[in-house]
Amino acid sequence: MAFEEKRAWVMIVVTVVAYAIYVTTVLSRAGGGPLADVAYAGVLLWTIGGAIVAAIVANIAMAITGGHGADRTDERDREINQVSERIGQSFVVIGGLAALIMAVAELRHFWIANAVYLAFVLSSVLSSVAKIMAYRKGGFQTW
Repeated sequence: MAFEEKRAWVMIVVTVVAYAIYVTTVLSRAGGGPLADVAYAGVLLWTIGGAIVAAIVANIAMAITGGHGADRTDERDREINQVSERIGQSFVVIGGLAALIMAVAELRHFWIANAVYLAFVLSSVLSSVAKIMAYRKGGFQTW
């Protein structure tokens, strides 16, 4: 398995686990009350920060255990990374538009922040899935 494919798997796991922790914590704090009244900002920042640290540590561990040169990339790796990142960015755009519409509609900050966070999560997962599929199928279709 290519190093970049392993990184994609790590990103999926870290992203999904961090978001699951966030959602579980926010729902448990709601206690049957309105979600928009939950103190979410601290949990949001801690789960995002924790996910970043976990991904960095996991990537360093993979590079160390992979041996000398395990993290080298070639032209195919760069092409797959570039295309998969473009695919994932679609959800960042969708999330930005959703947040803009929510702000114009004067929705509460809770909903806007959660829409943006969900867009980042979906972007990360979609990008990683596209990367894994490209490695499994031998690259992307050239036009």
